[in-house]
Amino acid sequence: MNAVIIAVVLMLVLSLARMHVMLSMIVAAFVGGWIGGLDTSATLEAFNKGIGGGAGIALSYALLGGFAVAISLSGLPHLLADKILTKIGKSDEASSQWLGHGLLFLLMLVAISSQNLIPIHIAFIPILIPPLLLVMTRLQLDRRLVACVLTFGLVTPYMFLPVGFGSIYLNDILLGKVAAAGLDVEGVSVVKAMAIPALGMVVGLLIAALFSYRGKRVYNMSQVEKTEHTEQGYNAKSLWVAGAAIVLAFVMQLYTGSMVLGAMAGFLLFSATGVIRWNESDGVLVDGMKMMASIGFIMIAASGFSEVLKTTGHIDQLVNGASDWLAGNKALAAMMLLVVGLLLTMGIGSSFSTIPIIAAIYVPLCLQMGFSPLAIVALVGTAGALGDAGSPASDSTLGPTAGLNADGQHNHMSDTVIPTFLHFNLPLLAAGWVAAMVL
Repeated sequence: MNAVIIAVVLMLVLSLARMHVMLSMIVAAFVGGWIGGLDTSATLEAFNKGIGGGAGIALSYALLGGFAVAISLSGLPHLLADKILTKIGKSDEASSQWLGHGLLFLLMLVAISSQNLIPIHIAFIPILIPPLLLVMTRLQLDRRLVACVLTFGLVTPYMFLPVGFGSIYLNDILLGKVAAAGLDVEGVSVVKAMAIPALGMVVGLLIAALFSYRGKRVYNMSQVEKTEHTEQGYNAKSLWVAGAAIVLAFVMQLYTGSMVLGAMAGFLLFSATGVIRWNESDGVLVDGMKMMASIGFIMIAASGFSEVLKTTGHIDQLVNGASDWLAGNKALAAMMLLVVGLLLTMGIGSSFSTIPIIAAIYVPLCLQMGFSPLAIVALVGTAGALGDAGSPASDSTLGPTAGLNADGQHNHMSDTVIPTFLHFNLPLLAAGWVAAMVL
């Protein structure tokens, strides 16, 4: 039995059975360690070693949560929500439908910008989404579609556009690791290599929007109205300070490369200007930590889970075992390698962390089987991205859930993970296979 397969499947089953994702990952990590030949002490040591790598991410999300609550209290997101609600009140059903389409398009643009133009990743979600839940409920938008739109915007840009997080993923990680594994990447266009896989993501989004979730879905309005910070006053000062704080956080993050310092600078500006009173700042920060704590702890557990799987040595065993089935068949090889990438990324929860694990193994195998450099880059890049959208432990799914479930009406597994898995991972699997075969 392969520890990686057992651990990932167990984690998914427990999550689907409504056990919390963090607990599911801890249980699966220890089961995977035991199957991989590690005793309890060795598994715990590997897990503890791994969770240290997730501490920085958890701290970033905690401070970003506080910054998000501060922006929410400034009234800036509520101004947007009020403007849309005013238009809804004056619109007929056809106009309201167009407003819904416009809102979805706006959310997609913001999500895309969060990866490339303004690299804040999921930090915009707890700022923007909770105040808009009232709008979405009035429009009867299916939140599963909203989750797909947000996840599309969080994943597709970094796997295709070499700017912001995309530059890190495509140039530093993907090209850097395949080159280190022995592939000559001179003259290889990473954008061309990932164009077909990115097109698969577009197809998945169109299926979700035009077929799967095109109908209306009714949510409990009273639960939305009871959500904390749903109704928030604002004035010219609070709005100007909110805008300045966002710019300051963005500039600080770009200058220092730290989301922690960026969020802290923005939060301190709110306190210094009196928009958030000093005696209230502690409570605001705690509220933000509560909001993002779940994501932070899951990311910490995911780091420990990943380290246990690597320590067992069964990742290499899984890939080598898959290669034994290939028998020189390139089509079968491409599909098997993509499926292995899907399993690994769904367990690890991060495409950025998966590439370094698989590149050293995939590249020599693909060279031996005669894949072109362009096809190898597409294969490794797609294998890394696979599962990011549909993993219970990925911030690309945890972020949308954190915003859409602010009123307790959006389930992480059934409303975010399963829809994004079906509409993105399956088309991406097919598109990645096509890319490997035609490039």
